[in-house]
Amino acid sequence: MRIEDTPLKDCYIIHDTVFEDSRGYFFESFNQQKFASLTGIDRPFVQDNQSASVRGVLRGLHFQRGEHAQAKMVRVLQGSVLDVAVDIRKDSPTFGKHFTLELTDKSRTQLYIPRGFAHGFVVLSETAVFFYKCDNLYNKQAEGGLMYNDPSLNIDWQIKEADLILSDKDKVNPLLQDIIETL
Repeated sequence: MRIEDTPLKDCYIIHDTVFEDSRGYFFESFNQQKFASLTGIDRPFVQDNQSASVRGVLRGLHFQRGEHAQAKMVRVLQGSVLDVAVDIRKDSPTFGKHFTLELTDKSRTQLYIPRGFAHGFVVLSETAVFFYKCDNLYNKQAEGGLMYNDPSLNIDWQIKEADLILSDKDKVNPLLQDIIETL
């Protein structure tokens, strides 16, 4: 396991060591001891989630508030997505900044997104299977969202807006400026 910093405080790219031979491949997709020693983050994951989506599906930008905030370790099991992390921690030096990374089943790269971030992704391949670990259980009353096309974030989703497929809920998320007081 190799950890790479991103421009956002406490957000990391994880590169796993992959062993390949004529039978296929093997890699350790997560090791809490190694992760803690490389990042200083020693918090167990308590919930795993998986989704399957078609090209153009945009899920996000989502977060959990307060004591229900979640850190996530995300990866793609099949296909390709553009993953987006937005720092919404008001006291962070990278508040309001975002980071994008293409995650694919071929690269096997993962992204660690700390608590206090909004997160989303858009499917770039024909289909994708997305997997993530969370360090806190989901709580419906604590859920929040940001508008995917918030002009203050200026995220390039790499797919034409007319081709995006969003849930009804994600079409009406607020702008960052409208929820700063609630963060």
